[in-house]
Amino acid sequence: MEYNCKEFKVGKCEGEKLVDGETLPLVLTPPEANKSGVDSLLEALKNNKEWFDDMVTKNSAVLLRGFDVKNAVEFNDIIETFGWDDIRYVGPAPRTHIHKRVWTANEGPLSEFIYYHHEMVLINEFPKKVILFCEIPPPEGGETPFVPSFKVTERMMEEFPEFVEEVEAKGLRYTFTALSNDNTTSMRGRGWQDAFATQDQQEAERRARALGMDVEWLENGGIKTILGPRPLTRVFEGRKGRRMWFNTLVGMHGKELSSAMMADGTEIPANIVKRCEEIIEDESIQFKWEKGDVLFLDNYATLHGRRPSLPPRRVLVATCK
Repeated sequence: MEYNCKEFKVGKCEGEKLVDGETLPLVLTPPEANKSGVDSLLEALKNNKEWFDDMVTKNSAVLLRGFDVKNAVEFNDIIETFGWDDIRYVGPAPRTHIHKRVWTANEGPLSEFIYYHHEMVLINEFPKKVILFCEIPPPEGGETPFVPSFKVTERMMEEFPEFVEEVEAKGLRYTFTALSNDNTTSMRGRGWQDAFATQDQQEAERRARALGMDVEWLENGGIKTILGPRPLTRVFEGRKGRRMWFNTLVGMHGKELSSAMMADGTEIPANIVKRCEEIIEDESIQFKWEKGDVLFLDNYATLHGRRPSLPPRRVLVATCK
């Protein structure tokens, strides 16, 4: 599909890459200086909804830059232009609701690196799109790097074909412990009451099982969730038959509150996890946030994370089906 929209001009950003013939991210800027206002942006998006949606799928990431997006209200207006259904975040990251469909991104300490992941990859229903808005860019660091997922699968197949096929056949099993109360000093510090939106243990169990989890209650009041089997890779319609590295193997393997293994209990060799981590980092794409940036990520096709940064940094998020 060729670029053929007169209401946007293609720009560039530091760190962009050419991947399989597509530029990631595709940077779209105002066509003229007097078209940089939010009203002009909303009109352009309204007139080109299907085209823009196709661009997100085609390029996996689209960055709107140079538009005067100021706050959560205007960001929400952008999201609602498309008519995409909302999907509520479920996971360990501490977040705060800001306005309608807009939440803070992970509120864990800015000094920590949030590892690459497909949003809600372990849940039965996960978002198709993750949309991020930079309200306050950090003075240093704080990038939101992302990775074309199929490239990870390609390279893991080249280096570890027997391992990949074994895990594909068996599936993966994960465990994660949700704390008894919120701990905002941790990037995975969301308590089970907040994670499952209830104070009742039986209701929390019901909601966990509806999401595809088994649960164990711990003596300290926390809850251990068990998920599996889960796939190593997935193929999604409309994405050239690419096998996406649709898992959180590296992010959960051997951590304090989580684990990852083959579904039959077979341990995953540490050297393979380490090499996969290197491949993901090598394939990553990152750019410096600018105030007012809005980044659309195809969650089926990209993993994303967060670099450590100096404060202040404020990035807001919306997730859509």
